Amino acid sequence: MLSSLFVKDFAIVSEVELQLDRGLTVISGETGAGKSLLVDALLLLTGARADASAVRHGAERAELSATFRLPDDSPALAWLREQELDEDGECALRRIVRADGGSKTWINGRPATVSQLGELAGFLVEIHGQHEHQALLDRTQQLGLLDGFARNAEALQPVRAAAVEWQQLKRRREQLAGAATDPGPRLELLRHQLGELSAEALSAEAYAELIQTHRRLANASSLIEACARAVARIEGEDGFDLIRSLRQTATDLARFSEHEPRLREASELLDSASLQATEAGALINQVQDNLDLDPGRLHEIETRLGRLHDLGRRHRVDPSALKDCADALSAEIEELEEAGSAIAKIDTRMQAIASDWAKTAAKLSKRRREFAQTLSREVSLLMAELGMAGGQLQIQLDALPDPEPSPLGAERVEFLVAANAGQPPKPLRRTASGGELSRISLAIEVATLGIDPTPTMVFDEVDTGIGGAVAEIVGQKLRALGRERQVMCVTHLPQVAAQGHHHYSVRKGERDGVTVSAPKRLSPEDRVEEIARMLGGVEITETTRAHATQMLACAARAGLGSGD
Repeated sequence: MLSSLFVKDFAIVSEVELQLDRGLTVISGETGAGKSLLVDALLLLTGARADASAVRHGAERAELSATFRLPDDSPALAWLREQELDEDGECALRRIVRADGGSKTWINGRPATVSQLGELAGFLVEIHGQHEHQALLDRTQQLGLLDGFARNAEALQPVRAAAVEWQQLKRRREQLAGAATDPGPRLELLRHQLGELSAEALSAEAYAELIQTHRRLANASSLIEACARAVARIEGEDGFDLIRSLRQTATDLARFSEHEPRLREASELLDSASLQATEAGALINQVQDNLDLDPGRLHEIETRLGRLHDLGRRHRVDPSALKDCADALSAEIEELEEAGSAIAKIDTRMQAIASDWAKTAAKLSKRRREFAQTLSREVSLLMAELGMAGGQLQIQLDALPDPEPSPLGAERVEFLVAANAGQPPKPLRRTASGGELSRISLAIEVATLGIDPTPTMVFDEVDTGIGGAVAEIVGQKLRALGRERQVMCVTHLPQVAAQGHHHYSVRKGERDGVTVSAPKRLSPEDRVEEIARMLGGVEITETTRAHATQMLACAARAGLGSGD
């Protein structure tokens, strides 16, 4: 749940912090006051593209942050733990947009990418914008909406996986078929490259060992001198015998340990140190004995390393990967030499995958047909509630003409709508009336609300184009949704605003000659005044106040009867 939203120097907002609660929170205000800016701030915090226009005039940067409270079983908390970004059951998002258009993002105080912000936001908040009904006109969006309503993610996964593998094999087959028509030039080049590599290429392990040998030989003189100095210090060849000194000191301390028991521990540590020094001396002597000054061997290794680096540059790989490169060339040569049989194997595999795809796609199609009927029925009922009596939605499934496996399944979807009784259904994208389109789209949105577990939902003036009793029904639907999860709604309709559990009003004014916008949380008395303003415009009368009071009382009574 979104618990707080902080906005500073964003557009015409100077600085504001909102404390948010469960239920339906409505945000109202006069046209141009900036009530949608809070939604815009949330969009930026959920990964939307940022530019310099987001920064308030005269400011160096805009600063946005939001805090979400997460239950233990939250998918967002699981994502944070997976990314090692979790912080005591909370999620704090922060984003700074500079006046030059650059931006930085943080999740729980740690730097993050915009893509991470967007991925996490999918578990936190779902935002429905003013023009969302335009997205519903796209047939791909319609298919995604139906699959979301039917919760088809699990059924869609094997369909998509099979189609992707089939397409990959198709591309590989086309490559082999093209090469098989005249493989000579390609084979000649590959054999030449493989011949170069076969003589020189080393495995990654062998290359690392060669590098280590080179380092040892290149520094042999310094290593021998360092070992000699170390042995002289340990074994007393330079006048000071370290091992003898450690042993004598340990013996001296042991004699006094009965008077001070802690000296026994010190004595034992010195004994151990003398043993370790003895072992270290032996090891250093062994290393020194194995070191040779061999300029000839060093030159030989340097020459070979030079050849390996040259090959790496020519083949555009690190020298340590030359063996893998040679193996890949060998595999391609084998494929080209046996292109005919390779194509036959690919054809067999493609047929098997196509068969698997057809079976899983058929199961997906069955689910889509079943839930298409359910969704059509629910949306048609909502259309009647929204003032379109007799209207209906039909979801048409058309088989794809292309026989190739598609990651989207075996059909396309078309939403067909009849706005009034007796009218033939026609595609939603061709519905002429803007008001009808808004209400139909709203009915579809309401019917599909709650198809995912997103805890916070935000609506930015989705009630555009409606009014009267229809607006009241929309408000009731949003209030009902607010009983199950947190809902925020930017609205210009008093019928919707009256249904809110909480209410903010956004006002625009001037400060030091600069236009600023600021939201205010309304008390019960303030709500009456605000809804009266929304009802009556500039002049608020006792009649409009009485009407506003009645609307709020009716919403509260209906809420109590429904479990608010």
